[in-house]
Amino acid sequence: MGFVMINIGEWEQGFEFSPVQFNSKRMYLWFYEWNLFNAVYEGQHTPGYQTPSKMLDREHYQGKLFHPNMNLLADSTKDSVDLLLTITNDTNHDWPQIASIIPCFNPGGLDSCIKVVPTLHFFDDAHERTWFLGKDGVEGLEGHAIHFDEKLREEINEQACEGKFGFSEKWPTSERNASIGLIVRESCDKSWVSGIGWEQFVVVQAHNPWRCMHVSICVGPLKQGQTKEIKGKVYLFPGSKEMCFEKFLGEFGI
Repeated sequence: MGFVMINIGEWEQGFEFSPVQFNSKRMYLWFYEWNLFNAVYEGQHTPGYQTPSKMLDREHYQGKLFHPNMNLLADSTKDSVDLLLTITNDTNHDWPQIASIIPCFNPGGLDSCIKVVPTLHFFDDAHERTWFLGKDGVEGLEGHAIHFDEKLREEINEQACEGKFGFSEKWPTSERNASIGLIVRESCDKSWVSGIGWEQFVVVQAHNPWRCMHVSICVGPLKQGQTKEIKGKVYLFPGSKEMCFEKFLGEFGI
């Protein structure tokens, strides 16, 4: 099968992505749900902005989300969508290296009050088809545990109190670290993959009530008044999980 283009639509919390001629394979990007480690607000774990304003082009191949101190540009391309986050620290405190924000990439929930059409193709209630890259290669991502960026683990550990964080009750810490900021999920028949990745990350985590995939975007270090850009990717195409990891590694020069 050749490559697919992806239409970008809007929904209450962010973007909807649907491959042209394969609308039932849609995925959703909630941008954004949480902050970690003093990003935007002071604290280990604080809520994110919930409802952005949006703008789409006529062809639905480009979209932009707007929050008070950040915007997200989405550009459809071959088998994927290029993401560019521009964020400014307009708070009264500097953000540390491990400051991050968490968007939620998901197939929609069956019991949600938010109006979405769930994509059963990408449900993974048995936690058997969701993957990240660890020290031993591609590994299964099971349960709700957080997998930290291996390069930031020492600094992150310094924020723990007796080995726990403010979010440990719902997201316990895994001993397995992540090597890159990409999560990939296979469809039920393993003929398609969906994934989300960022060039700078702190956490990968999944399988919350929205059957979601979380890659937290590392927005630190960022001093008061400074602005930075971070690139990301959404993948949605017919192929294997190995192909998706290869694409990401090649595109980000890792």
